[in-house]
Amino acid sequence: MAYSTLKFERRGPVGVLTLNRPDVLNAINMAMVEELNAVLDAVEADAETRVLVVHGAGRCFCSGFDLKEEAEMEGSGVAEWKPILQRDFDVIMRFWRLGKPTIAAVHAICIAGGFNLACACDITIAAEGTRFGEPELKFGSGILTLIVPWLTGPKAAKELLLTGNDRLDAHDALSLGLVNKVVGEDEYLDAALAMARNMAVVDPQLMRMTKQAINRTYEIMGFSEALAMNLDVDVQVESMETPERRTFKDIARKEGLKAAVAWRDGRFQNDGG
Repeated sequence: MAYSTLKFERRGPVGVLTLNRPDVLNAINMAMVEELNAVLDAVEADAETRVLVVHGAGRCFCSGFDLKEEAEMEGSGVAEWKPILQRDFDVIMRFWRLGKPTIAAVHAICIAGGFNLACACDITIAAEGTRFGEPELKFGSGILTLIVPWLTGPKAAKELLLTGNDRLDAHDALSLGLVNKVVGEDEYLDAALAMARNMAVVDPQLMRMTKQAINRTYEIMGFSEALAMNLDVDVQVESMETPERRTFKDIARKEGLKAAVAWRDGRFQNDGG
């Protein structure tokens, strides 16, 4: 199947999924959401694909959901935002719930929705110099998939999320439990593929059952319920149309996304890091 926003190939037992919108830092738009669902359906159904590796084409892994597309949306109110955000939430969580191991191989930029996606994967391998974080609160938006507290603990999660820090260094992310390994700038994909090939040797049914058992531990602690409650909060935030969010969207429409991001960052004396 041909995709417009993704590439997918199978290298033996390893599926390699490439986010392929390099001109916009692999921002996730509605078309990519639809294609991600199609690829994940195919991976789940393909017995020959035992492990999935996801990475980004070009300069970075992923800059999050497409803010330009969002700025042009006319949706308002809970009734209109709920299905939009539920769709985005569901595609991110498919990487967590997929019956096969998922490995994110990230480089350069891994923020916002891209950070959510990497957190939802079972393993994350980062290149030196990668920066992570969640800048959403800085422009009046909400956090779609609140996995970070489950990986870091409350103190680190609050500092990262409430400051809107999107410049967390790869080694700091490693120390917080947000990534599994930091490798050389040009080694992240090779390292992920090597790990995937080793994981692919394990019996797939055993792998599926063990992943489900690990995930079930978090379910018992209220993982899904907590994320669902946060999604409801995010729907309310997006429906509120705060002054900051309105200004950000107006600048993005009139002057472009680069100008809107510059306005956002210019409001803060430092990056919160």
